[in-house]
Amino acid sequence: MQIEDHILKKANEWLSPAFDDTTKEKIKEMMEASPKELTESFYKDLEFGTGGMRGIMGTGSNRINKYTLGKNTQGLSDYIKKTYPGEDLKVAIAYDCRHNSDTLARLVAEVFSANDIKVYLFSALRPTPELSFAVKHLGCHCGIVLTASHNPPEYNGYKVYWADGGQIVPPQDAGIIAEINATSFEDIRFSPKDELITFIDKEVDEVFISASVDNGSFNARGKDDFKIVFTSLHGTSITTLPEVLKRAGYKNVYVVEEQATPDGNFPTVKSPNPEEPEALTIALQKAEEIGADMVIGTDPDSDRLGIAVRDDKGKLILLNGNQTMVLMTKFLLDQWKKDGRINGKEFIGSTIVSTPMMHKLAEAYGVECKAGLTGFKWIAKMIKDHPEQPFIGGGEESFGFMVGDFVRDKDAITSSLLACEIAAEAKAEGSTLYKKLLQMYVDFGFYKEHLVSLVKKGMEGAEEIKQIMTDLRNKPLKEINGSKVTLIEDYQSSVAHHMTTGEEKTIDLPKSNVLIYYTEDGSKIAARPSGTEPKIKFYVSVNTKLDSTDEFEKTEQELRNRIDNIISELGI
Repeated sequence: MQIEDHILKKANEWLSPAFDDTTKEKIKEMMEASPKELTESFYKDLEFGTGGMRGIMGTGSNRINKYTLGKNTQGLSDYIKKTYPGEDLKVAIAYDCRHNSDTLARLVAEVFSANDIKVYLFSALRPTPELSFAVKHLGCHCGIVLTASHNPPEYNGYKVYWADGGQIVPPQDAGIIAEINATSFEDIRFSPKDELITFIDKEVDEVFISASVDNGSFNARGKDDFKIVFTSLHGTSITTLPEVLKRAGYKNVYVVEEQATPDGNFPTVKSPNPEEPEALTIALQKAEEIGADMVIGTDPDSDRLGIAVRDDKGKLILLNGNQTMVLMTKFLLDQWKKDGRINGKEFIGSTIVSTPMMHKLAEAYGVECKAGLTGFKWIAKMIKDHPEQPFIGGGEESFGFMVGDFVRDKDAITSSLLACEIAAEAKAEGSTLYKKLLQMYVDFGFYKEHLVSLVKKGMEGAEEIKQIMTDLRNKPLKEINGSKVTLIEDYQSSVAHHMTTGEEKTIDLPKSNVLIYYTEDGSKIAARPSGTEPKIKFYVSVNTKLDSTDEFEKTEQELRNRIDNIISELGI
């Protein structure tokens, strides 16, 4: 394979004195023996996106390493100084179980300190929601988490949080990106000022755990005989969730020991992602052995949770993110209503690719449902932009939920406790979480969703994904599964086009590469390239009326057939 000139030019720039000998040796080795690896490592710059950076660890401009993260941190330092002139600047840093997360976190801390910024660095791995909490608790100007969430072991990442505890959003994101782009590798200050780095651990843990229990506990009955199997999937929740459940009164919590030790190789799973059923296989086996009521699994940085509960036949089944979200939201709405706290000003949060059932819930309880782009940073922004509207809770289809606003990102720690509260109370009533879900389908409409993720790796994969989105825009579908397309929302052009009338309306959300089709029979199909993985995702939602829970299985099969037909017709 011949190396293209622009790749060689970029690689040669990394042979300058700004880079260490190890880096230069690796580049020379790739030039001589691995032209394909060199191309993948340099064909583009790993971009700092609207929330941070995620990618494969290694040498090169398209990889996570000390230089790409150093440049991010230098640019971010410059931006903070310009934004808060004359202030004593502070940042908090946490990291997960991934390879090099601890050393990369230390490197980032050193660059901040070299820029005269005080750093609070967690002394060991911690959950992402605890970092979000710590930023506010410690009065920091921003925060960083070194994590690649549920990506494969070769990945790592760098997520940036702002003073409100939420991930960065406009206008900060554009300003930070501009500073990073104006920074050269030679500008990075790598010489630390150790006196500006303070290690934190138990003192922040204690406050976070107490806040999690306060926000996620509702004095549920039935805790004494409620059995929970919990797996951290080799991630960070092992540091806090067992203690949170214990303090909330749960005595029968069985930890999956084979997955309890943090390990960046994730040796017992193909993917440490609770969205994938395979990830919870060991936990489900343990649950059957001991007759557990519920299984909980969290991803490596503990912002996503997967739940399994028993159906009406006593079989453990996995709930998807949409189902978990509506169950939790309805429970919170019921609690607020019972306490007389709903007056119509409150809101719940969701995303444009999540279940439309959230809007039905809001309507039924007389509150607003705000739907933003994918990602919890947009829900955090809703809270920040509307202090006059109390936030009850909210989530997204990708197995994330947030209880109240004390954490400003998806929080698997508090959400796991909330799930246990709902299920334990249901058991005490002689019901189950599953039965409560079926009753919701009767009360609010039976919504069924399905996600298709197509993996397209590397340079060629990126081009394929681009072409798929181009075709969906330039050759719009007029009919899907025999039902006419009535509306197409293009979030890249910010235009909603009504197919029947030809009317066009402006979408009042930031631009994003998302396309959503709506059909006459109520189906909704969204397409979007992932911002963190080499994937394009298709979100399919269908719905119908459910007259009684006795009709569930028959009606579910009808909806499943409709989804299968849509997937087949789209060829995905």
